[in-house]
Amino acid sequence: MTQGARRTPGRRTVLGAAVLGSAAALAAGGGTAHARPSAPYRKLPVPTVIAHRGASGYRPEHTLGSYQLALDMGAHVIEQDLVPTKDGHLVCRHENDITGTTDVADHPEFASRRTTKTVDGTALTGWFTEDFTLAELKTLRAKERIPGTRQENTVYDGRWAIPTFEEVLRWAEKEGRRRGHPVWLHVETKHPSYFRALGLGLEERLAKLLRRYRRDGADSPTFLQSFEPTSMQRMAKLVSTPRVVLLWTADDRPWDFRETGDPRTVADLITPQGLRWIASFAQGIGPLLDLVIPKDKDGRLGEPTTLVRDAHAEGLVLHPYTLRNENSFLPADFRRGTDPTAFGDVFGAYEAYFATGIDGIFTDHPDTGLLAAADFRNR
Repeated sequence: MTQGARRTPGRRTVLGAAVLGSAAALAAGGGTAHARPSAPYRKLPVPTVIAHRGASGYRPEHTLGSYQLALDMGAHVIEQDLVPTKDGHLVCRHENDITGTTDVADHPEFASRRTTKTVDGTALTGWFTEDFTLAELKTLRAKERIPGTRQENTVYDGRWAIPTFEEVLRWAEKEGRRRGHPVWLHVETKHPSYFRALGLGLEERLAKLLRRYRRDGADSPTFLQSFEPTSMQRMAKLVSTPRVVLLWTADDRPWDFRETGDPRTVADLITPQGLRWIASFAQGIGPLLDLVIPKDKDGRLGEPTTLVRDAHAEGLVLHPYTLRNENSFLPADFRRGTDPTAFGDVFGAYEAYFATGIDGIFTDHPDTGLLAAADFRNR
């Protein structure tokens, strides 16, 4: 089997995943994998498969092409990351630095926009969304972020523009009507403190769009998320949409905490007391997978922590991130061969993480995640 064939989703795989996803969508509208009836997000299939930046393992991330493929594969939820333009529109990019995900460097008219900025304490040199109007951004085209790992995805470079979040909401409405069930979204506010200091606060703009498209209620088919807990506290005052606090490494201190002098780190937030505090304004957490199962010095999985049990005790769902098929991203015990871009034993990795009791998982390869989730549910 050639390398391209190995990483391109075969027709049988895609169709199988789509069938699984269709069944899961029906379950999301009626049946439930949870014993307790409550909010609609509790009715999502467990484990929930969340398409990380869309089907980013197969298409350039955060494009309508990536979102559409993830939905066609049957992903239960599609993720968007939001950053603002100079004129206040919310667009879907993982970072405001668009150097590696667009063809901006090929546009001589924007050469003078290249600059160095410090974002959340890190100096970055490139081009940034907040220096462009939406009309200017729309002249750019998206491209693959990690072409060395996902060379096949580069065939789609230039095919799609940067989508606005409003365009995604319209797309979700259209697809929801066509499919007869709502399209679930997982929406992240990126660097909210940084943008608020620039006069481009994300939360109010996001809330306005959520209200316009009727995704502002507790029953909305939407999750909001942020690495800054205070962003989710702010959103809780603006809309009732379910909220998730994202968590990086145990020694990390959320940027909003650094700015306000809050001494707590992620290690403090994953204690029962910290989780109780999160549960006072959010419905879930999105921990780094290492917080669920740490790795040893050789990169192999160790014993699970008590995080799943402790979070569930506070009524929180867990959507950890991110599982990818390539060897370079897998725990050492699930890598196969020496090619870092080749696919490893990702099904074995899924099984290990699902066995901890997590409610869902972010993945760049939704078709693989759906098959692994079906295997797990059928055991």
